[in-house]
Amino acid sequence: MINTIAVIGTGTMGRGIGYAAALAGFQVHLYDINEESLKEAETYIKTQLEKALLRGLTTEKDADQVLNKLLYTTDLRVAAEEADLVIEAVLEVMDLKTKIFRELDEITAPHTILATNTSTMSPTEIAAQTKRPDRCIAMHFFNPVPKMKLIEVICGLETSEETIERVMEVGTQMGKECVRVNEFPGFAVSRMNCLIGNEAMNMVMEGVATVEDVDKAMKLGLNHPMGPLELADLVGLDTRLRNMEYLHQTLGEKYRPCPILVKYVKAGRLGRKTGQGFYSYS
Repeated sequence: MINTIAVIGTGTMGRGIGYAAALAGFQVHLYDINEESLKEAETYIKTQLEKALLRGLTTEKDADQVLNKLLYTTDLRVAAEEADLVIEAVLEVMDLKTKIFRELDEITAPHTILATNTSTMSPTEIAAQTKRPDRCIAMHFFNPVPKMKLIEVICGLETSEETIERVMEVGTQMGKECVRVNEFPGFAVSRMNCLIGNEAMNMVMEGVATVEDVDKAMKLGLNHPMGPLELADLVGLDTRLRNMEYLHQTLGEKYRPCPILVKYVKAGRLGRKTGQGFYSYS
């Protein structure tokens, strides 16, 4: 039975996962090494609840219950030692993820499931850093987490059926639809989405169409709710570049990052979070 969830990293994805988990009735421990990031996560969650109150989507009593289920801490042991499920949501850097999993393996109870929110990387490789590869898995949430209905549940080589079932149950309780994916670089969604986004960037670089017209064409011609360049700005161009580099390394030449993506990241044009990417957010 999963009652307490620890979320490791309170960036855009981590705070969204924490909010969605608290809404679903779980006790949630949010951890980050950065006190400022924790404060931003707390502000984000309170703002989301205030918006829900104004729209009549929740009551003050229910909002207070959600807030009471949240713990914010810079102490990894405090966050994780009593958790039944830990969801790591840090940067897409393998060395960082494996370091955290080694630490979590020492801190958490033997029954605790360790999940990574990676969008591309190998849960088998990450799980190999622990003594519990059968209780390690990937849960790929999508941004913005409270609104997006999908969780990709990616099984590593040694992930047990019991672990998969428990994680699927958590996803259902959070109001999500889960799809089961056998591990392969990029899984299902990222493998397709990175290709679409990279080709859109190539089209802009080649002068095929403007940024705005490429996005409009995808939205109106293929019924995508958001254009691929808008989406890249939302995800963060630095994050997208890390994903592309990993897929290029593992899947080959068709995933070579577009030069304009590399150039924008070098210039610090990372999308919404810096105010400038393919679009300006001034």
